[in-house]
Amino acid sequence: MPGIFIRTLLLGVLAVLAACSSPPRAPDSTASAGVEAPVVVPDTPLADSAARALGGKFTAVGWGELPGWANDDLRGVWTTFLRNCAGLMRPTAMNLAGPTRAAPRAWQAVCAASTDPARAPAANNPEAVRKFLQTWLTPWRLEGAEGKPASSIVTGYYEPLVFGSRKQGGVYQWPLYTVPSDLLTIDLGKVYPELAGKRVRGKLEGNRVVPYDSRASLEASGRKPPVVVWVNDPVDNFFLQVQGSGRVQLNDGPGAGQTIRVAYADHNGHPYVSIGKWLADKGEMQLSQTSMQSIREWAKRNPKRVPDMLNANPALVFFKEEPITDPEIGPKGAYGVPLMAQRSIAVDTNFVPLGTPVFLATTQPASTQVMNRLVFAQDTGTAIKGAARADFYWGFGEAAGAQAGRMKQAGQMWVLWPKQAGTPSAR
Repeated sequence: MPGIFIRTLLLGVLAVLAACSSPPRAPDSTASAGVEAPVVVPDTPLADSAARALGGKFTAVGWGELPGWANDDLRGVWTTFLRNCAGLMRPTAMNLAGPTRAAPRAWQAVCAASTDPARAPAANNPEAVRKFLQTWLTPWRLEGAEGKPASSIVTGYYEPLVFGSRKQGGVYQWPLYTVPSDLLTIDLGKVYPELAGKRVRGKLEGNRVVPYDSRASLEASGRKPPVVVWVNDPVDNFFLQVQGSGRVQLNDGPGAGQTIRVAYADHNGHPYVSIGKWLADKGEMQLSQTSMQSIREWAKRNPKRVPDMLNANPALVFFKEEPITDPEIGPKGAYGVPLMAQRSIAVDTNFVPLGTPVFLATTQPASTQVMNRLVFAQDTGTAIKGAARADFYWGFGEAAGAQAGRMKQAGQMWVLWPKQAGTPSAR
């Protein structure tokens, strides 16, 4: 009887918090700070956890079926491959609320070969890297439920630069909050497997769990969370939240002249609502015309309406400060591994587990120019849903943002999987 009561209570909580959704860029709960250390591959077989089902189907193909594989310039890829191997060698945990990961045991032999000087390729030799990959891996075409090659949309994202201060004042009026002390996170799948993947956020009101504050209600309340930094532009503040992380150049107050990274820490549990759609619904522009650039231009022309536009999206991201150890390396994605410009993607982990190398066939932003290349599934996103759906990480800065803001291309993908490991699988 108590079990039935608890189950009913949890289902009630789930219903109350139905608006909650997975975060834009949530770190893998099994990730550790040590993934930048040298790859360590155990001599004995890694422990394995129970397999988790993947959607779609996979068909093994030859390397010659990958369009443009032989033309992909693999310079610089080997460093990313080794970093990805460090992530692959982390043990898995049965976190049914989290994204799926590639099975470590399946990759153990490949990662061992990648760290063996007698078998590993020279990092600066693209053809040697290509030969290593072809020797150890097999391409598997990702297919939809109907058995045809899966095709979906490839969008882009990036790490923005904004300008801020550790103190509020002058033009620095737009806060990036850290995690509130009263935010609750409930992983329902840890209690009941049938609720796997249901992670909800809320707060206590008396003895009741209720949804956490929306963006607008938190701003209107008198109990705001601590602030990491104050930003000088509300639209820049908003787009940094959409990207999930970014860099802040401190132009005033303590630490002026430094650049810091603000990384995703948590969110308020509300689903993302497109402000582009809000503008289209208000008749301000056609939905097909909405982009980061066009939204910024609209905001400049309509400064008094900017709060209404931003509050149309109830979702709010909370941040933590991280040091920038190498300006060429991106923030950590959901896999806990730093993203690499134009070699990392966000995926739907119901189809492609995190840590998996992928060959992506798509086109350049707003173009028909072919862009086929090896990438790594190292991130997730609330809007990244479906077989072959991907979000392509362009890197840091204004140029990367221009590319990301224009990207909405068709794409297909092939999972690259260890030859001796059978069909791609997840944990």
